[in-house]
Amino acid sequence: MTPQLAPGQPGSVWFVGAGPGDPDLLTIKGRTCIETADLVLYAGSLVPPATVACARPGARVVDSAPLTLEECHALMREATAAGRSVARVHTGDPSLYGAIREQIRLLERDGIPYGVVPGVTAACAAAAAAGVSFTVPEVTQSLILTRLAGRTPVPDRERLRALAAHGCSLAVYLSVAEPETLQQELAAALPAATPVLCAHRVGWPDQRLIRTTVDHLADCVRRHGLTRQTVFLVLPGQNAAPTASKLYDPTFSHGRREGRS
Repeated sequence: MTPQLAPGQPGSVWFVGAGPGDPDLLTIKGRTCIETADLVLYAGSLVPPATVACARPGARVVDSAPLTLEECHALMREATAAGRSVARVHTGDPSLYGAIREQIRLLERDGIPYGVVPGVTAACAAAAAAGVSFTVPEVTQSLILTRLAGRTPVPDRERLRALAAHGCSLAVYLSVAEPETLQQELAAALPAATPVLCAHRVGWPDQRLIRTTVDHLADCVRRHGLTRQTVFLVLPGQNAAPTASKLYDPTFSHGRREGRS
């Protein structure tokens, strides 16, 4: 990553996290990168055109969905060699299942400066849309982001049942194609009644938020016809007895307030 790189800087590339679908979830910096870019390269299979509609007149806007890694890099290399700026727009946050590592490796090989703008990932957008919390005082204080194995393998030590055994919240991506396997893995470690939120195309106009439990998960997916762009939030603390954070407890002291007995 190049220090002090500015959005729209000639000859540079910015990876922009576009969020899960709602153009209003772009960060200000991410929008600036798109608005000032000469080439906007976006993943059209996941990023709606409305997200890149703010590109300036005259900018080249290219859907990268049908392109290979090398073809995407060739476009970025050609643009930066001509002194133009590039916005490489990814769904959600670029650091999570965003395939930026291999793109960055090619940029560094060719000496092309780059920066990364974080984005709202689907799990956080889904939790916000449903009004749920991943962390619950005295119940769970951790969140694991993961997926089932598919065409991209998952290490054995990260098998879903092993992660679920921690009893903390889970956000399971890229796994809707195998709902029975998903249910079996969760059921091997969690109570049947553990709440699950199925968030389909969160942030898009046709967003659906469907609440179910571990023991009904596969049936829910089949019954509602859920397909790609579905993230599952497994929330062991959702039905826990009410608890409260110590932060606002009148007896709790911290740097801004003295506790009262």
